[in-house]
Amino acid sequence: MTEVGNDPGPRDDPIVGVTIVIVDDHAGFRAMARTMLQEAGFAVIGEAADGEAALAAGAVPSAPPGAARRPASRPRWLCLAQRLADAGGEELVVLTSSRSAADYGSRLVRSPARGFITKADLSGPVLARMVGAV
Repeated sequence: MTEVGNDPGPRDDPIVGVTIVIVDDHAGFRAMARTMLQEAGFAVIGEAADGEAALAAGAVPSAPPGAARRPASRPRWLCLAQRLADAGGEELVVLTSSRSAADYGSRLVRSPARGFITKADLSGPVLARMVGAV
């Protein structure tokens, strides 16, 4: 335990410096994810209800204009992840859903997203492993 007045300094933890933008249409999930990920050492720099709001707020700087626009047949997350990859930015996209990966089939496999975590399985350590921070 750290005593009062003894600052342990920066964490020797590779998660420090990893920034997160949480995009989800459920405010309660965003709040829970923010708290959990910050407690794990991630820097949550923003949150938005959808990709368009995240882009409008400048949370994803390398995204080209219109990145969240999509053909009606493609899910927004797939289109946004592809556009971010095409822009050549360093952002990693990790998808979450209350549904299982099997529900998305080959769309997940073809997606440029780093990975997929069900909302029930989301945790700091799981996300850190997925983004290569541990």
